[in-house]
Amino acid sequence: MNHSNRYIQQTKLPEIGEDGQEKLRNARVLIVGIGGLGCPAAQYLVASGVGRIGLLDHDTVDFSNLHRQILFSEKHVGSAKVEVAKEVLSQLNSEVSFRCYNLRLDENNALGIFKDYDVILDGTDNFPTKYLINDACVLLEKPFVGASIYKYQGQLSVFNYENGPTYRCLYPNHLYGDTDNCENTGVLGILPGLVGVAQATETIKMIVKIGKVLSGKMKLLDVFNMTEQHIRFKRNEKHVMLAKKRPLQLEQLTCKVLDTEKTYLDVRERYEEPRLVHSSLISIPLNQLEDRYPEIPRDKKIYVFCQSGIRSEKAIALLRKAFDFNNLINVAGGVEHIIQG
Repeated sequence: MNHSNRYIQQTKLPEIGEDGQEKLRNARVLIVGIGGLGCPAAQYLVASGVGRIGLLDHDTVDFSNLHRQILFSEKHVGSAKVEVAKEVLSQLNSEVSFRCYNLRLDENNALGIFKDYDVILDGTDNFPTKYLINDACVLLEKPFVGASIYKYQGQLSVFNYENGPTYRCLYPNHLYGDTDNCENTGVLGILPGLVGVAQATETIKMIVKIGKVLSGKMKLLDVFNMTEQHIRFKRNEKHVMLAKKRPLQLEQLTCKVLDTEKTYLDVRERYEEPRLVHSSLISIPLNQLEDRYPEIPRDKKIYVFCQSGIRSEKAIALLRKAFDFNNLINVAGGVEHIIQG
């Protein structure tokens, strides 16, 4: 196999050339979240010749992922995303080396992982993790390419690049709502593909030092109407110092429940918001129910909830079939229906 022609069309570009290709070969990029954004971004970064790629995700491939997470196929359902991604991407370009992190990013591991990379690419779908990525990048002086998606709309920007604005400069307040979580809202499958490829583009531009990087500007894409616009924002030292001065932490918003007499079972993941303050609350993520079901009382009604009502239905079906629970009630519509406004 002749590898010398792999990048020939790319190196013909005078702004890249052999020197630029060498910069790509020596670059280290971490992709946090191998989902709808991370999959296409990874494919193009690997194809372009980025030498070292980190793949971070704690999740497994689900059948409902396949319409947008295009690295995976039906045979991969149930397998760890990072391991499948490494296998598939290695076949795309054998010259690239990979490191897999089959774990959830948190305040304890972020700095240790991020320090080994030049650029962080954010493919996550929840606000607490985005703020964590921002703050870790500020502390380590690393740029990161952020993006989010919602139904037919995508957002994209580059943060903390060459002393430019950070994520907190654009979004200083930690807002409640997983508005870019595909499970809750739905998404047109091609949208994260378009935005993920744009993330890869900005990453390559930073590595090679070409073009105008999307720093200080937020690109808004609406594929329903096929329109786009840009919002400009500036660096705010007050918000930058917030990340620099306090301990790194995974932020969470807490709320009180409307009915304090009921007992609730929360089957969401630890990072999902809002967290509930309630003395009769049991928190067991869906994927841990089979091991922790003895923690759930059988002598009173238990109201089971998640973010939207979908996972709570699955949880009830599992507990009824496998462990004969008959006291479970689903909170249709999810957590918003049981919290105080």
